Amino acid sequence: MKRGKLVFKDGIVFEGASFGKPISIAGEIVFTTGMVGYPESLTDPSYAGQILIFTYPLLGNYGVPDRTHWESKRVQVAGVVVSQYVDTPSHPTSMMTLGKWLRREGVPALEIKDTRALAEKLRGEGAMLGKILIGKKNVPFDDPNRRNLVDEVSIKTLLREGNGKRTIALVDCGTKENIRRNLLARGVRVTTVPWNYPIFKKGAPAFDAIVISNGPGDPMMARATIANIREALRRKVPMLGICLGNQILALAAGGTTYKLKFGHRSQNQPCRLVGTDRSYLTTQNHGFAVKRIPRGFRPWFVNANDRTNEGLIHERLPFMSVQFHPEASPGPLDTGWIFDYFLKRVPKP
Repeated sequence: MKRGKLVFKDGIVFEGASFGKPISIAGEIVFTTGMVGYPESLTDPSYAGQILIFTYPLLGNYGVPDRTHWESKRVQVAGVVVSQYVDTPSHPTSMMTLGKWLRREGVPALEIKDTRALAEKLRGEGAMLGKILIGKKNVPFDDPNRRNLVDEVSIKTLLREGNGKRTIALVDCGTKENIRRNLLARGVRVTTVPWNYPIFKKGAPAFDAIVISNGPGDPMMARATIANIREALRRKVPMLGICLGNQILALAAGGTTYKLKFGHRSQNQPCRLVGTDRSYLTTQNHGFAVKRIPRGFRPWFVNANDRTNEGLIHERLPFMSVQFHPEASPGPLDTGWIFDYFLKRVPKP
């Protein structure tokens, strides 16, 4: 194995063995505490531009399944760091090793034994810019949040699926495939549109409601989406925001967002339904959150760990959003009812 380095912007360097594509890249270093689902995490567009550290000690042990289990068509992370890479996977659905997959996808990866130290550093100092260096080639530090990552991961043309009587416009800011699967499983038609598609222009496909997807980076970069959702609010179109969609809905309605210290990236984030003692285990992957709740809305969920906002719901109209992933792939299925709750508020033709 070639040797490589994980270099933090503050100058701290960790050395490790390379098992991915032997190239050097830069990005934002973050970590996830999820114990399963690395194929889904690696293909989640919300990780675009990020060097992802897995704190679970074993990665690669069940290989890589076929595309039907991925959350997008390719690996989205900029780079990968694990504690122990297993190159002898054992699972009936495995099509290849994790290392082979990452090399084929052009993604560098390092095996650095003490990922606990890496996670503790990020928890103490916050998400930080960094780079993976393989061989002698150096690259400059790069802040992916300064780019419009949503534009980079969104589809470019419309996609129509399903045969239901009601049509959902799914605004693709970097949607996970399982959001679309969950909607289709509930008997609706889904028209997936690019993040900046003018959904109210003359000749645009008709729809009955809107779902704003998850996605990467700073929500303020998705200005065209914010403008479209602001118009949808004015027209009182039923809508559901998921993850980044929660932040976009808040901004469109007059709220504000901010960057978390190190974000929420795990499959065990506890969220309490406001006004009750009921809490749910949730899957999350985001670095930004809602700060000011817009007028007319109230908090729907709050994080039981740090009290951050986990969802909004309008006091009278069918507008709602969650910061977590109700489609939960990978992760718990506790909040799948969110889709049913939303669709009950979409008028039938």
